[in-house]
Amino acid sequence: MLNQEHVRRRFDRAADQFDDADFVHATTRHGLLARLEPLLTDAKVVVDLGSATGSANPLLRKRFKGARIICVDFARRMLERARQKKSWLSNAAFVQARAEALPFANESIDVIFSNLLLPWINNPATVFSEVARVLRKGGVFAFATLGPDSFREIRHAWRQLDNNPHVSAFPDMHDLGDSLVGAGLRDPVLDVDRLCIDYRNADRLSADLEACGARNALSSRSKALTGRHRYAAMLESLADPAAGGSITLDLELVYGHCWGAGPKMDPLNYRIDARRIPLRRN
Repeated sequence: MLNQEHVRRRFDRAADQFDDADFVHATTRHGLLARLEPLLTDAKVVVDLGSATGSANPLLRKRFKGARIICVDFARRMLERARQKKSWLSNAAFVQARAEALPFANESIDVIFSNLLLPWINNPATVFSEVARVLRKGGVFAFATLGPDSFREIRHAWRQLDNNPHVSAFPDMHDLGDSLVGAGLRDPVLDVDRLCIDYRNADRLSADLEACGARNALSSRSKALTGRHRYAAMLESLADPAAGGSITLDLELVYGHCWGAGPKMDPLNYRIDARRIPLRRN
């Protein structure tokens, strides 16, 4: 489980440098938009859920012309950076909120775009339930996240040193699909891609992880300081001496989209349209 307060503080601290380490987010952002291209939808309100510094804003405005774009993030400093990028021509709004408790009315959103938010959520099903609530019937929810094979090199390197948790466990594509359907969303379509990243040295890797806020925020992590020497030992085991100390990380990228189905019925209640009850005639 992630300590959400630690996650929020780290993203606030990372906001000023976030765009410098935006490579993975940019890759999944463009991959997600490419998958949305064939979909036909008349969107008037689009939510960028987990917007970070708002880099998707101009691309969403281009894809959904005339739509109001609402950037939602739980890190205030991220939203401040997004607001600084705002063009006076853009029809954008900025909302600080948790993805598990969205401040929108039922069936009020046409498209929800979520790029790499889910890796920072303890239970994606809670987000999917909120998405199902606010998404109009026939609206689109599109997301990119990380699969369970991501960062396996770092996970393996730490296991050589201790048994403490250092890397989050990411759900696989099939579990995500089941959660989407369970939340009341319909016809999920998911696919997997791979991204291989080469870092020329350990310093470059550490700088990128720090800049994008991707440090260990697990509640179960060791409360003692990791220590400079143990962290250096982990990086050393990652490095390839034959390649001059370069480090290669493999990410499993999961893309998905599905549709809103309208309000989910309470299984303990059954509703009948009174207009369909025939009148009894004597």
